[in-house]
Amino acid sequence: MEKNYKNVVIKIKDLKKSFGDQKVLDGVTLQLHEKENLVVLGKSGSGKSVLIKCIVSLLKHDEGSIQVGKHELTNINEDDLIKVRRKIGFLFQGAALYDSMTVRENLTFALSRLKEKFSKAEINSKIIEALENVSLPDSIDKMPSELSGGMKKRIGLARTLVVHPKIILYDEPTTGLDPITSDEISNLINDTKAKFNNASIIITHDINCVKKVADRIVMIKDGKVYKEGSVKEFIEDSDPFIQSFFN
Repeated sequence: MEKNYKNVVIKIKDLKKSFGDQKVLDGVTLQLHEKENLVVLGKSGSGKSVLIKCIVSLLKHDEGSIQVGKHELTNINEDDLIKVRRKIGFLFQGAALYDSMTVRENLTFALSRLKEKFSKAEINSKIIEALENVSLPDSIDKMPSELSGGMKKRIGLARTLVVHPKIILYDEPTTGLDPITSDEISNLINDTKAKFNNASIIITHDINCVKKVADRIVMIKDGKVYKEGSVKEFIEDSDPFIQSFFN
């Protein structure tokens, strides 16, 4: 199923990760292409979230290779790892906002971690722009406790977008949301790609989200890539394991 994909932005080969005697990833090989939404599917515990945490070295893989742009992560030094992480936005499952900070302060903190130094006016402009991109400009001085689950996801994405990442990793972006809000988040993922031309890996169990956002799907089973293809190819596959997700 080769499409006319452009540059490879993440290349993973034979990736292995265990926790004690439990093998979670057992030789995963995949690629993420420029301007692509790649959905990773699999049962709970199949290693999907472990995979994206390895990509940003929140977890260290045991074997194999992860290449982000020109950087190989296996023995990467701290300075180069910082460069890699600046290219990648990570939207955590629970949005991971700092409860003691306002929305403005959460986004300011993200900007403060960049190498560039901005004036107060520049910071304010960037924050307003990021909040407008997720349709929540009026939330700027709210606390996370004042936000609904869907709003927290949007603010989490705004905090990611404020630093203009080339790659976004979404960990279960619609989990815990009602169907209407889940659909809004799926639309926002597509809108984000259309506006910023970023590449994304999306971890999700939400098949409606998969159908809406996926340019390509990789399914993980028993720590390996079980199938790779388009939404259409997955829907039309008669394999009982695959159909257990799509029926």
